[in-house]
Amino acid sequence: MTALARAAGDSATMVARQLRHILRYPSMTLLLAGMPILFLLLFVYVFGGAMGVGAGGAAAARADYLDYIAPGILLITVASAAQGTAISVAMDMTEGIVARFRTMDIARVSVLTGHVVGSLIQAMLITVLVAAVALLIGFRPTAGPAEWLAAFGLLALVSYALTWLSVALGLVSKSVETASNLPMPLVFLPFLGSGFVPTETLPAGLRWFAEYQPFTPITETLRGLLTGTGAGGAWIAAVAWCAGITLLSYVWAKRLYDRDPSA
Repeated sequence: MTALARAAGDSATMVARQLRHILRYPSMTLLLAGMPILFLLLFVYVFGGAMGVGAGGAAAARADYLDYIAPGILLITVASAAQGTAISVAMDMTEGIVARFRTMDIARVSVLTGHVVGSLIQAMLITVLVAAVALLIGFRPTAGPAEWLAAFGLLALVSYALTWLSVALGLVSKSVETASNLPMPLVFLPFLGSGFVPTETLPAGLRWFAEYQPFTPITETLRGLLTGTGAGGAWIAAVAWCAGITLLSYVWAKRLYDRDPSA
């Protein structure tokens, strides 16, 4: 058996392990889906009437605002799912299973690959659930099949990048509690971008941050794909941010995993 085939087989085993964990603890999946759904309902039904731009009263305003914030909610969803990845990695590190894996004749890359692929599958399932709730309460995207496919691909790319970052955060954490807190800023970054209000409405300093942080071009690209407004050149920045975060996070996670555990 070649090294590549061995690594692929070991990775598949680790992915299956992660999927069994997801099925064994459905409460974690529901918890990760619950927060973005709660944000969706809160902003649409509590703030939507005031923040929407509809000219036909509160109902029309809510519908307009729902169309505007749905992409931001979907990004919060994948960021929330990444929090579960950090927790899962930290649990493996603190409970000693990773130390046991290091003594076994398995490809070292398979342990991290199992976490990443399993978490990516979980994140995409949660994203579909949140998108379904948005559609049920009135989200009406104008995207065709190609745009939906591109939007789903972008969300998968963002999720992949944030999952690798969360793997590194889980590895660097000394406890599960720390791992659950470190990814929290990722959940709130869409609020400090164009996820819920146009960036031009923000104060000068905050506006500068909003325009140059990674979630703003990602949000604009996703919104353009789903609502037909066009992403312009935002997609280039969105893909570049995802690629950069993935590369740096992978290198960081690999260095943390390969370090001497006695050090």
